[in-house]
Amino acid sequence: MDHSRTTTWDDPIALGRSARELAGIDFLQRLIDEGRMVPIGATLGFVLVEVDDGVAVFEAEAGPWAYNPIGSVHGGWYAAVLDAPLGCALHTTLPAGVGYTTLELKVNVVRGVRPDTGVLRAVGRVVHRGRRTAVTEARMEDREGNLYAFATSTCLVLEP
Repeated sequence: MDHSRTTTWDDPIALGRSARELAGIDFLQRLIDEGRMVPIGATLGFVLVEVDDGVAVFEAEAGPWAYNPIGSVHGGWYAAVLDAPLGCALHTTLPAGVGYTTLELKVNVVRGVRPDTGVLRAVGRVVHRGRRTAVTEARMEDREGNLYAFATSTCLVLEP
């Protein structure tokens, strides 16, 4: 049986330009308010739903396209979904024109996502923000608060 899926996303070049022109929290709030679809989120099934200073919240759902050949969700899906709130939590603290990149990412999967798991929330928070580096953490939980995965990240702050 053949399966297919169609995804739609906004222009990443235009999104990147806007990201550099606005303070991080303003850019991310605009993505939410305008319902923008970032290419990686549209492809992997996650979307930014909430931001605050040092906090970013995503909702994610793994479809059959995220499963590996042994019938479970691929570990890379957890990593990609958690990398989003890890980085965006930091991005909420950055002024216009300042960027970041991930230096290190550590993911722990503690419960497997199943076809009936439904929507998960991935909440990222800034643990430490220095001048050149930052440390963030994120948790992926279901609506009942059951933990599926958690992650930490070290990021490099990129001044212009």
